[in-house]
Amino acid sequence: MTESAIRLEDVHLTLGQGATAVHVLKGVGLAVGRGESVGIVGPSGSGKSTLLMVLAGLERADRGLVEIAGTALGPLSEDALAAFRGRNIGIVFQSFHLIPNMTALENVAVPLELAGRADAFARAEAELGNVGLGHRLRHYPGELSGGEQQRVAIARALAPEPAILIADEPTGNLDGETGRQIADLLFAEQARRRMTMVLVTHDPVLAARCRREVRVASGLVAAPRPADALSA
Repeated sequence: MTESAIRLEDVHLTLGQGATAVHVLKGVGLAVGRGESVGIVGPSGSGKSTLLMVLAGLERADRGLVEIAGTALGPLSEDALAAFRGRNIGIVFQSFHLIPNMTALENVAVPLELAGRADAFARAEAELGNVGLGHRLRHYPGELSGGEQQRVAIARALAPEPAILIADEPTGNLDGETGRQIADLLFAEQARRRMTMVLVTHDPVLAARCRREVRVASGLVAAPRPADALSA
């Protein structure tokens, strides 16, 4: 049996309080093997992006087991959780989330500097070259196209050499051709580095490129359809 990189058991999460409280995750169970690529799909409001935030350690479950790379996240302090995330999880967002007053090189170097890496800028430069931006090191986000900004974000996520890459609608802000190029880059790096990759997407073509699709509906992981079960 493939060793799990991600294991969730009976995970619940409510957002908001009182009359505005919404029970978003309602007993989610999920296992993702090491090196596996998984696409999380489902309608808007189904809880899939919240699930991704729980996997990334950016939201804490109210109850249930969240185990990432063999470590249960629940008992970790905020500082320990941040350190664990920095070592093990790379995150790519739809909206890039680059620091506008920092160059591409500085943006990629930030997580490495926070981790105390002496080679932060050398590694950042190498990662930017790897995603095709070796000629854009000194450019600021506002001077880059959307596709280039997403490449910087990918380089930043990959620079600490995480075991797990998490992507939330990574092509959602891009045109079709640029989105395809970004998808090609993500899957190429996932295969080359043998990382586990989990992505949320509304794009059925992108989801179909993953080894497996997980459907989320009404805060639960839906049972596989017959076709999914046969292809698993």
